[in-house]
Amino acid sequence: MTIQQIKYFLELAKELHFWKTAEKVFISQSSLSRQIQALEDELGIKLFERDKRNVKLTNAGKFLQEHWTDKINEFDQLLRQARKIDAGNLGTVSITYPGSITFEFLPNFLKILNVNLPDLKLELTEPTDENHEKLLLDYRTDIAFSRDKIRNGNIDSLKLYSEPICLVVPNNHWIKKKTFNNIADLQNEKFIISGLHQTTFFASLLRRLFDKYGFEPRTTVESDFGGMILNLVSKEIGISILPLSFKSAKVENLRFIKLDEKIDLYVNWRKNELNKTIIKVVEYAKFTEIK
Repeated sequence: MTIQQIKYFLELAKELHFWKTAEKVFISQSSLSRQIQALEDELGIKLFERDKRNVKLTNAGKFLQEHWTDKINEFDQLLRQARKIDAGNLGTVSITYPGSITFEFLPNFLKILNVNLPDLKLELTEPTDENHEKLLLDYRTDIAFSRDKIRNGNIDSLKLYSEPICLVVPNNHWIKKKTFNNIADLQNEKFIISGLHQTTFFASLLRRLFDKYGFEPRTTVESDFGGMILNLVSKEIGISILPLSFKSAKVENLRFIKLDEKIDLYVNWRKNELNKTIIKVVEYAKFTEIK
């Protein structure tokens, strides 16, 4: 039994048509039939009920389809990771990140990588659920920037820097740095912020902040996309609370007022990482500066 035979089986189980499956996996229909027959003979299990017109999975076939699909996906992920390790500086490194570092830290970091590892290919993803831990452990990302430290025995984390979070208002707003006291002054304001029901780190931070001053904000727009929030605030639709990093977006008609609250940025990677290129990339992250 080979991995390739299992992949042929999974494709046929999905298509339930020998000719279409054979075309999809680039072999002849007769070769596909022989491979499936050989797999059934070795397993001693009938995987398909078939006649001249129809192909159907047996119950045993359905069971193996369900469980082999996960195993083959896991195998493919591990194989991709092994190829990255083997490729060294010429390989690919995948990176996940929060949107708040898009305007300053991330461009500065990528510039450093471009100078020092010019042949490296990067895959950048901004996950909406921020589940960086699972992405790392499943080998779906190699390096994860996150606002909170990932506490897992199989992951290393390093704090890169801290920055203030800010009240973001239009330039003509009544709130000024000199007259602003605390969040309690904002009970009648319209907010454009992340949904407080979410489990992301920043949503949790906002909940704690509002709870501290004993009120629930009047949220008119919920969004996890900082660029969108900045534009809406600049159009005087509401106010927001965001990390200072967003000031680097240089959106017009905005004023940032620092609050007595800070947020961190961590870089996270798998413990005992064998891919030396990933370790190099982490090292370059340590030397990336922000203003």
